[in-house]
Amino acid sequence: MKSHHLMWIFWPSFLVACLLEAVVFTFVDPLEIMWPLGDFEVTRQGIYTLGFFLFWSVVGFACALTLYLAQPPQASEWRWHPRR
Repeated sequence: MKSHHLMWIFWPSFLVACLLEAVVFTFVDPLEIMWPLGDFEVTRQGIYTLGFFLFWSVVGFACALTLYLAQPPQASEWRWHPRR
């Protein structure tokens, strides 16, 4: 994959992850969430970091899928075969 294609994935997903982090953690205090895995010691900053990378990976996957689906089909895929 070319480097500009990687930037088409990483840069928009980074910006959206920043926005999601700001919006989500404005309304949610990470230390007040009931964690299903039980009690474990994680700082507020650690949860912010994990949340950011989670958002970045999900949005990055969406950007990569969009880039993949936006590619034009090959010429062989455009052949029309009438039904017999």
